[in-house]
Amino acid sequence: MEEYLNKSIKEIISKFPEIGNILDEYKIGCTACTAGSCLLKDIVEIHNLSEDEEGKLMARIARVISPDRDIKIPKIKRKIITGAKEIKYSPPIKKLIEEHILIKKLVALIPRVVDELNVESEEDRNLVRRCIDFIRLYADKYHHAKEEDILFKCFDGKLDIIKTMLEDHEKGRGHVRAILEALDKKSRDAIAEHMIGYHELLTEHIKKEDEILYPWIDRNLSVTQVGELFSKFNDADEVIDKAAIEKNQRFVAELEEKMKKPKIEALKG
Repeated sequence: MEEYLNKSIKEIISKFPEIGNILDEYKIGCTACTAGSCLLKDIVEIHNLSEDEEGKLMARIARVISPDRDIKIPKIKRKIITGAKEIKYSPPIKKLIEEHILIKKLVALIPRVVDELNVESEEDRNLVRRCIDFIRLYADKYHHAKEEDILFKCFDGKLDIIKTMLEDHEKGRGHVRAILEALDKKSRDAIAEHMIGYHELLTEHIKKEDEILYPWIDRNLSVTQVGELFSKFNDADEVIDKAAIEKNQRFVAELEEKMKKPKIEALKG
């Protein structure tokens, strides 16, 4: 069992698919994760399982790996709040969660925008451009920058959980570039492919951050680090173009309102 604790979860699930189903039961979505590079021993710590849950989970995994042997389950050292299920965030992490709310609203509207897209219509193409403007300014320059330039600097950049989040950011930027290229070519199929790709990526990415990454980070931050993060986040907010942020907030509210109608109408700049 010891040797498997230091193997990547993707490798283990590939060899023992039933383990993926077991993890799903515990709402540990390793089967859906595109990276799957976390080690088995990291799964317990990252997902904040109680000692009772840990014991049951590891026992089931051990039975799959070695069904004919009675294996001693090693104790995994980790920071944990035993039995705590309600997620409570520190002030700087709560700020990031609040920023996610607006991003999730825009991301949720993307499939409708795609469904109604007439690639020959300048108004429709402009609507896609405005979605991209929101992604580039609010989601990336405003929100992701706080993570990449401030939050993630508190940890080793080689950690799998951090690398996975950074890879998601880069994949999102790749989708954005592809959408803009497709707009120039008026390729509806390519626009749809990459807009839906971004929608799916960010939906899962935000879920992983809210439910896994951020709670894990909070458990590993010192009181001093929490205060420093809060101060640095406030400093970052001071230098951002507030008028542009407010414009993007209005855009999402306006787009949500338009979606209540049978047909998307042109949005004013």
